[in-house]
Amino acid sequence: MEHILKNDQLTVALTSAGGSFTSIAANGREYLWQGDPAVWSGQAPICFPICGGLRDNHAVTASGKEVNLARHGFARKQEFEFAGGDETTAAFVLKSTPELLEQYPYPFELTARYAIDGAKLTVSYEVANTGHEDMPFFIGGHPGFACPLDEGEQYSDYKLRFESDEAEKLCCAVPSTGLIDVENRVENPMDGRDLPLTHELFDFAETIFDVLSSRVVELVKKDEEKGVRVSFPDMPYLIVWSKPEGDFVAIEPWGGLSTCSDEDDVFENKRGCLVAKPGETVVRSFTVEVF
Repeated sequence: MEHILKNDQLTVALTSAGGSFTSIAANGREYLWQGDPAVWSGQAPICFPICGGLRDNHAVTASGKEVNLARHGFARKQEFEFAGGDETTAAFVLKSTPELLEQYPYPFELTARYAIDGAKLTVSYEVANTGHEDMPFFIGGHPGFACPLDEGEQYSDYKLRFESDEAEKLCCAVPSTGLIDVENRVENPMDGRDLPLTHELFDFAETIFDVLSSRVVELVKKDEEKGVRVSFPDMPYLIVWSKPEGDFVAIEPWGGLSTCSDEDDVFENKRGCLVAKPGETVVRSFTVEVF
C-alpha cells in the first residue's frame, strides 16, 4: 500500500513494500531517484539487520548463533505493516517471522517512522528487541537522489558538500567481495570539503567514509543553492555510491559497515554494532531537507 505525506512545501510518497519512501517532491521537481531495473531498482532501502555485507554472507554471534544474511539484510525486501498515519506522519512495522529468524536468530520489531515539517523529512528507525537475550544489529539508510535534478543539466554540474574536512585517505571496497579493505587506503577524491560528482567516480566502487567528521552532507548544484541536505547526527559512517550509467547518487548514513579486512566473522566484533537489551528499543534517525 501507499501513503502520502503532504504539506505546503513537500510531498513524500511511502510504500509498505520495504517500508520506505518512493518520492520526495517539492519546488516542481522530483528529488528522489525513480528507479530503473536496468541500472538500480532501489530508491531508499532500509539496511537491517546489517549494513553492507558479511564475509561469504555469514557470521556467528558471540554466543554461537549462526547469522546468514545477503547484502544489506532482508528488511528492504519485506512487506511492512502500515501502523497508521496522517497528512504529515506515518509508520510501517516489520516483525520477525520464522523465515527471518532462520537468517537472523533474534526476535525483533522494526518500525520505520516518517514525519514532514516544512521542507524536511525525518526518518526514524526504531529497533525493538522482543526476545529474551541481547540482540546485536546494524541499521542504516540508503536513499538515492536524482542527479541532475532538472532537465538540461549534467551529472558533473553537481557536487556533494560536506560540513567538515575529511581524512586524506579512505578505505576502499573490494569489488569481488563487496567487503572493505581498511589497511590499503586510497586518496580521498574530495576537493576541500566538496566531492565533485562524475560518472567516472563510480567506475570502481563506492566511496566509503569509515572515519567521518561530517554529519551533514548536501547534494548541490555547483554555483547554485539548489539541492538536498542529509543530516545524520547519530550515524557514524557514510557511503557515497552510484553506477557509472546512473543519474543518481546515493548518500547512505550507516550505523555499520561491510565486514572489514581487520575484522573476524564474529557479528558483535563488526564496527558500529548496536546491542538492544530484551525489551529495549534503539532509535536511529536522519533527515532529508530540500532547498
